[in-house]
Amino acid sequence: MITNPHFLKICGLLNASERCVLATVARVQGSGPREEGAWMAVFPSATVNTIGGGHLEFDVIAKARAWLAQAGVGESEQTLRFALGPSLGQCCGGVVDVRLRLISQDNLEELRTELGKPAQPLALFGGGHVGRALIQVLGNLPFDICWIDSRDEIFPDLMPANVRCEHSDPVQAAVADLPAGSSVLIMSFSHAEDLDVLAACLKRQREQGDLRWLGLIGSKTKWATFRHRLQARGFSEAELAQVTCPIGIAGIAGKQPEVIAISVAAQLLQQPLNE
Repeated sequence: MITNPHFLKICGLLNASERCVLATVARVQGSGPREEGAWMAVFPSATVNTIGGGHLEFDVIAKARAWLAQAGVGESEQTLRFALGPSLGQCCGGVVDVRLRLISQDNLEELRTELGKPAQPLALFGGGHVGRALIQVLGNLPFDICWIDSRDEIFPDLMPANVRCEHSDPVQAAVADLPAGSSVLIMSFSHAEDLDVLAACLKRQREQGDLRWLGLIGSKTKWATFRHRLQARGFSEAELAQVTCPIGIAGIAGKQPEVIAISVAAQLLQQPLNE
């Protein structure tokens, strides 16, 4: 299954266009607007994703479209070099090599594999207002999301390409099947469900130690209550220290679902990537 949310958009645009150009940052010397591996797909009248850099991206798009207009005559791949200061007047001052490749239906499977690599597994327990807001934010980020709720009717009809929905009753039963390396966000409609999911996660950590990060929505008061209840279930202080509650980055005080979603997404992006 493709996990990169841009892939289906590329597929849809290829249905209306014979080919596109995939522009990838191949090398950066000195300062550059994006890292090596950053990419964008250029179509005759659309783009998907970005390599950043203002004038740099503008020039790459122009050259890619000129190449497309030639119907792909010549090589199927070329590399362009941009000296950001002398040639483009940008303050970065570095040199960026951008690799251009022609993409068509013939090499779409190769592209599927390439764009699917960066995704991190994430389990989101809870289909409420904050859960829905998080799906909208995370749907454009490199996560492979399993969205879980005990209420089967809770999920919306339209879903980002990197999200799959799972009905689980009891909801904590889904913890056993999460991929190794998953981050877990717990925000169900019920504190009792939250507690059961968290206990299942801590038990899995005790036995396997393969979950990346555990986050529980709620206040400091909620966490104090949960601590006592989890201690009564036999979990140690060291095990409870694996839980982040409240979730979200410091300094953002708003409690609207969309604000919480952005704060939590930023916190997830701060976690070290899996090897």
